[in-house]
Amino acid sequence: MYILPQCFTLVLVVLIAEAKLKEKFSWKQMEFDWPNPEAEQKAIKSGQYVVENNLPLGVERWQNKLFITIPRWKSGVAASLNYVDLDSEGQSPKLKPYPSWESNNIPPTGYKESLLRDNSTVISPFRVQADACDRLWVLDTGVTDLLGDTKQIAPNSIIIFDLKTDKLIRRYELPKNQVKDESFLANIVVDSERSECDNAYAYLPDLGAYTLVVYSFHDNRSYRIAHHYFHFDPLQGDFNVGGVNFQWTDGIFGMTIGPINPDHSKDIYFHPLASTKEFKVSDYVLRNESYVISKDAFFEFKLVGDRGMNGQSTAEVYDKETGVIFYTQVNKDAIACWNVKRPYNPDTQGLVDSNSQTLIFPNDMKIDAEGNLWVLSDKMPTYIYETLDPENINFRVFTGKIRDLIKGTKCEV
Repeated sequence: MYILPQCFTLVLVVLIAEAKLKEKFSWKQMEFDWPNPEAEQKAIKSGQYVVENNLPLGVERWQNKLFITIPRWKSGVAASLNYVDLDSEGQSPKLKPYPSWESNNIPPTGYKESLLRDNSTVISPFRVQADACDRLWVLDTGVTDLLGDTKQIAPNSIIIFDLKTDKLIRRYELPKNQVKDESFLANIVVDSERSECDNAYAYLPDLGAYTLVVYSFHDNRSYRIAHHYFHFDPLQGDFNVGGVNFQWTDGIFGMTIGPINPDHSKDIYFHPLASTKEFKVSDYVLRNESYVISKDAFFEFKLVGDRGMNGQSTAEVYDKETGVIFYTQVNKDAIACWNVKRPYNPDTQGLVDSNSQTLIFPNDMKIDAEGNLWVLSDKMPTYIYETLDPENINFRVFTGKIRDLIKGTKCEV
């Protein structure tokens, strides 16, 4: 038997270790940077802040800010749109509300009245995205206490901030006819180019009503699209995550903007959460309202392939530099990848990282301007169906250089 030299083995182990995601932050429970200790105690006493009810879900990085959303699943969420300073010291930095504490306060006198005071009021966003034009796009569900006495206290809205000034650019409320009783708009994907900031589009998957809302920044209007591929797969609705078994019927959720084609169109990749299949459609089709809602557009939506058994995914992101799509694998406690130049099947999928302790329910991920992947894991099924242990680390943020992460995988360029 040939035995590898010890020095070579050591180098190999180091290379493998470097290809793994690095843990940047971790929390047992989410804490906030209150104006003063008295304000925090007052919020706890009044029920405005119930520590164990705050679960991070969305993540985004812009310059030295790492944005983290905390949807109002339960009562007692201190602030729903937050960030941490990446220059902060410590493993568990406190969250700073964005753009301010005032904007994250649920108005006691009513939502409409609050807009007269502050049009940047944020109720309960799940995911956000920073675009190429230094704008933060926030999709606000306007819902509180989702797991309890659910209240729709504000319309589903797109809220856009200027990240350089932290000032509100625009607030757009979705028309009532584009939101159904079963709607759940929890994701926003923005397509914008720095040379054409005014021509940006946002895509809002509706995982509950199995539709897609398309929003044009230039026209300041939106429209709703339906398609069979937006529905969940009835054979892929069973989940086992962190020892918790549950069944979901979530439709279209994960979505990302793919590469530019020779005709200058872009492929928009998407998949339902309760599914293992990947689909795509041209942005030219989605942006043509009169055509995309016609019967002729049905076959413009294409099946890309299948991730295989237990391949359900909450999020996906495309890296322009490498041509690789990264996506979560919630049933496998993993992050995986696929090179868009290759066929889409289980044999061409690459494993980036997997850990049954630290990557329990990788919920959201983003790629920053410096070629880093950011991942947030949050044990959400345990939070929803059981109880998180406050003595254990429950929430983590990971990061890693993309070219290091795909090195040695089937996604390598």
